[in-house]
This record gives sequence, structure tokens and C-alpha cells, in this order.
Amino acid sequence: MSGVEKTQILQKYLELDQRGSVIAEYVWIDGTGNIRSKGRTLNKKISSLDQLPEWNFDGSSTNQAPGYDSDVYLKPVAFYPDPFRRGDNIIVLTECWNNDGTPNKFNHRHEAAKLFAAHTKEEIWFGLEQEYTLFDEYDNVYGWPKGGFPAPQGPYYCGVGTGKVHARDVIEAHYRACLYAGIRVSGINAEVMPSQWEFQVGPCEGIKMADQLWMARYLLCRVAEEFAVKVSLHPKPLKGDWNGAGCHTNVSTKSMREAGGIKYIEQAISALSKRHKEHIKLYGTDNDMRLTGRHETASASSFSSGVANRGASVRVPRSVAKEGFGYFEDRRPASNIDPYLVTGIICETVCGSIDDANMTKEYEREFQ
Repeated sequence: MSGVEKTQILQKYLELDQRGSVIAEYVWIDGTGNIRSKGRTLNKKISSLDQLPEWNFDGSSTNQAPGYDSDVYLKPVAFYPDPFRRGDNIIVLTECWNNDGTPNKFNHRHEAAKLFAAHTKEEIWFGLEQEYTLFDEYDNVYGWPKGGFPAPQGPYYCGVGTGKVHARDVIEAHYRACLYAGIRVSGINAEVMPSQWEFQVGPCEGIKMADQLWMARYLLCRVAEEFAVKVSLHPKPLKGDWNGAGCHTNVSTKSMREAGGIKYIEQAISALSKRHKEHIKLYGTDNDMRLTGRHETASASSFSSGVANRGASVRVPRSVAKEGFGYFEDRRPASNIDPYLVTGIICETVCGSIDDANMTKEYEREFQ
């Protein structure tokens, strides 16, 4: 049976009346950084987070708990319209908690939320650029010649036309699914390596950024599943003269967005340079395979910054340097980051540097 025939049969059932019931798909991040989900039936339309019940799952099957004490609890933190089931059906993003009332050791959202709560004054915004690579069901790069390689990099970035882009149907379907679900997808583009794509989410403030990126990843995997395509977030999916995949992180605080904000951007970059090793540890596994100083990356072992420099650790856009306010781009994070860890430590480092600068100014005014 062809994929088209299967879709036609499934559509017949998706159009059936649910008789007032609502399906809620509970989504969580497991102990290996992958996405899991399972559905449950609710008896009414959900209009607020507090109407969603907690749930649980077998943590011994997801690397989150031992078999002798395997129950892990799912606490809803956000919900979105479901683009697959549609109607009043929803997708629920959850945190994982242990039965003793503590956050599961892989629940990085909990600590990130505390960091953002401690720095609300700065109203920190993020924009994340999620790169990813597509493979077929036999683990071949999608659309590449069987047993061979395409032409060298050059025509593929933002490419148009056969031979330059692959799987545009998957990308378009994911784009629409995100918009339907209320995800703040700000754009998409084909990337430098063929069958590598990027979508951008944001700007979002605080914890909402990582929430939305995880949900956009879930939607991407679900859409790709329907096309029998695999999604890889590995930062260097292919060795050789091919670009890796990152998750460039754009950052802006209230102080940076106001006139004269460039000085706060410079302070933030200085603070980031002093904690380079701490950040790199949280910027994705196998990221050293990508951060080599080649293929539009800086070295993982040293920190650098520059205006309009895509080979630097941190880039300041030319327009920001010219206008004197705006944002900066941290180009170090890998495509497989946990966005809670990355946005959390950036908030801690950047907002901490601004708080220190403001305290210094207040001290100087007081004792002048």
C-alpha cells in the first residue's frame, strides 16, 4: 500500500466526531535528550493550564529512573493546538518530576526557570536558529546520490530548484504545523550542506524560548515521520568538507535594546569570554567536531568576537554596531543543545554582567 493510500484511509478516521472528548498528547524530554510522547483522553476542552492533570510514565524505559522505582511524573507547563489531530485536541509540554517531589535529574527546565525569575528586570529575549539534517529511512542523507556525493558546497544555501534542495515538502509541512500550533517561527531556509535546513524561532522572552524550540522539534519529528524521513540534530553528521549544524543563539536584553545599548553588549561579550569553558560544556555533545575554526565556526578551545564575523564565537551584526544598540549572536551552540541549559547559562552570565555594571554605577554615584 502506498503512502498516499495510507493517508487517504487515515483521513477518514481523523474526520470522525470525538463526541466532546479531547485528545491531549503529553510531550517530554527523556534521559538521552530525545523527545517522547503519549496521548490521553480528556472529557472537555482545555482553556487553561490548571485544567490539565498530572500524569506519569515508566522512567526505566527512558533512562530516567531505575526499574525498582520507575514512576516519573509529568507536570504540564504549556499546551498548544494540535496540527495533526486538529479541532480542540492539544499537545502538552511537560516537566519530569520524581515521586519524592524533586525534579528529575534530566529536568533542566526547572533550574532555567529559576534563573529567569531572578533576572526579570532585564527582559531577556532569545532567537534560536535550529539547523538539522535529513536522512532517509536507511540512514542515507536524504536526496544524495546512492553510494556517492553531490557537488561541493556552494549552490545549496537558500537554494531553489532540483538538485539544489531536497525535501521541501517536509519543510513546508513543518512550517505550517508550527504556525498552526502558535510557535513563533520567524523563518526557514536551506543550509550550506545539501539536505540540511534551518528554522528560526523567536524572539521569545525567558523560559518561553526553550519551550517553543522543544515543541518545534517535536513537530518536526512528527511531520518527518509521515514522510518516512529521519531528522538528525548531530552537529557534524558527515565528516569531511561539509558544514556542521548549529543552533546559533541570538540574545538581547532591555538594556541592549535601548539607545547606547552597545556598551551592555560589549560587557556581555566580555563576561562570556571569561566563562567560555563553562558555556562550551553545555553547548552540545560532539560540538568539538563542529567547532574547528573551519566551515563558518570558531575554535572550541578559544573565545573570539567580532562585528559581522561568522568565524567568531560571538558575532555582533553590522547593523547593531552601526546603530549602537540591539543584540548579539552566540555562534557556539550545537544543533543538539538542550535549549534550557543554553538559555539558562546565557541569562546567568549576561544578566549578571549587567547587574554588576549597574551596581558599580550606583556605588560610584553614592560615593562621589
